[in-house]
Amino acid sequence: QVQLEESGGRLVQAGGSLRLSCAVSSRTGSTYDMAWFRQAPGKERESVAAISRNTVLKYYGDSVAGRFTVSRDNARNTMYLEMNSLKPEDTAIYYCAAGAVGIYSASGYLSAESYNIWGQGTQVTVSS
Repeated sequence: QVQLEESGGRLVQAGGSLRLSCAVSSRTGSTYDMAWFRQAPGKERESVAAISRNTVLKYYGDSVAGRFTVSRDNARNTMYLEMNSLKPEDTAIYYCAAGAVGIYSASGYLSAESYNIWGQGTQVTVSS
């Protein structure tokens, strides 16, 4: 069974940077489309970024576009999220997800319904 493990979350000051990692337990990690989602206390889950299995397609949520960068290293079965210019409103638990996206568009890649494998999450806290 494929498992995802996020890491890299911590407390950081506003304006700072952070890089999250998502390791896929299976050597077949490169066969999955992957994404990052986040959920803050009392708020709904929000799509952050997504990347296709071949790394060609990348999509971002409106609130992070221009500040966050998603990437993946299929040789290492790992996805990354580089976060810059962090704001207090970026505080949330960040989850990575993997699956097979059937709709090749932003709406497909940024929809949680496109993913059936989820990690446990890593906490990111941005202080003002």
